[in-house]
Amino acid sequence: MSRQVVPGRYAAMLGSLVVLHFTVPELVGEQRVAPDFLLLALILYAVQARPGSAAIAGFVVGIVADSLTPAAFGAGALAYTLVGYLTAWGKAVFFAENVAVTAGIIFLGVWVRDLIVLAAGRPPNDAALLWQLGLWSPLKALTTLVAGVLVLALVRRSLRGRVAG
Repeated sequence: MSRQVVPGRYAAMLGSLVVLHFTVPELVGEQRVAPDFLLLALILYAVQARPGSAAIAGFVVGIVADSLTPAAFGAGALAYTLVGYLTAWGKAVFFAENVAVTAGIIFLGVWVRDLIVLAAGRPPNDAALLWQLGLWSPLKALTTLVAGVLVLALVRRSLRGRVAG
């Protein structure tokens, strides 16, 4: 018997992450370090998807994220598309079922997304850019990584069902 992802449970987990994205930052108070559940949902999807599907999902997620911050509309779509594509492509290079590799992918995904958004959007002055990429982005990546590992630990067994094969 092989173990495959159960689609309904997987969709419920991704939907829950989207809901958490819009509720948890309000509870944390500090938006700059709150976990980015939207990007986490994209990365967890991209690890299971093909690069083209992950890029399309990243574009859709980026447009949704950009609609909330219209000052740099398009920068998020570009960033999420590239992170989705590179994550899906990277799963072929690395063994994505390893928790340490997934944690590294999550950390790099958040940091690279922030780098692309800052570069493609309206870049702040040099000092603000250094603070963002040197302090706030790694802190956000770390909280997202911790949230991602917790989510995987909590739902990994329930996402997989026994399928005859």
